[in-house]
Amino acid sequence: MYRFLLTPRWWGINVFVLLAIPFCVFMGSWQLSRFEARVDDQRTAEAQADSARTETPRPLAEMLPVDKATYGKRVTARGRYGEQLLVPDRELEGRQGFYVLTLLRTEGGRTLPVVRGWLPGAADAAKAPAPPAGEVSVTGALQASETPGDNGVSAQGGLPPGQTGAISTASLVNLVDDDLYDAWVTLGTADSGMTAVPASAPSGTGLDLKAFQNLGYTGEWFVFAGFVVFMWFRLLRREIEFARDAELGITEPEAPASPGAASPTAGSPTAEAETDAEPAQDADVEASTPVR
Repeated sequence: MYRFLLTPRWWGINVFVLLAIPFCVFMGSWQLSRFEARVDDQRTAEAQADSARTETPRPLAEMLPVDKATYGKRVTARGRYGEQLLVPDRELEGRQGFYVLTLLRTEGGRTLPVVRGWLPGAADAAKAPAPPAGEVSVTGALQASETPGDNGVSAQGGLPPGQTGAISTASLVNLVDDDLYDAWVTLGTADSGMTAVPASAPSGTGLDLKAFQNLGYTGEWFVFAGFVVFMWFRLLRREIEFARDAELGITEPEAPASPGAASPTAGSPTAEAETDAEPAQDADVEASTPVR
């Protein structure tokens, strides 16, 4: 009954199933590992943020370049505030507002973007308090340059003068002539009645939309593996049913059609009718012959 499993057709089906199931399981496991890695990154970022609040701030130069180990760490820098910019369309605690970004020209000659705080409403330079004059020392959480389009960062262009959509070196070099650090700092204590902007997690980490996409892909790949198994058993059952029906004579293969018209076989009603018709034809012939 199972001899059909040795046919070339079933060899192909079996090989496909044996390859498809491990592949689906591997891809599902890989997507699950990606989700778990993002969960671990989220926990690490939260623990790092908690420890950063109690750690002693370190000089900015010692914490560069920004990576996962230094992201969110508290740093200090000294210099003088210069040009001030606004970052519109930034949400904080469920309210829409804008960041007040001021460029700090450090003692080393380079410029560090500093977010001094957040204000509600539309971006308006008249609402933003002026930065402190003279030499200042700032302390805040170290952040990497933002990427437009990620984590709620606006990618729109054509903003009014004095505004920038993203806090990044690539965006700021078009607005100022300073030698910028590839990083920025958000103050732990905001200036002049503004609300402090909390440090964010590194891009590509945490339980964001991409993390849940990984979890969804995990389920899809395991469903594909189950579907392959289901279809194999369904085809097997169907083939077994056909084999049993053939053994019981329920289903018979159709006879091949002959190239010409089918001739009547002996013993059939058609053959008998033709046989009976022949004597009648002979009698008619005899009757039509004149007697001499």
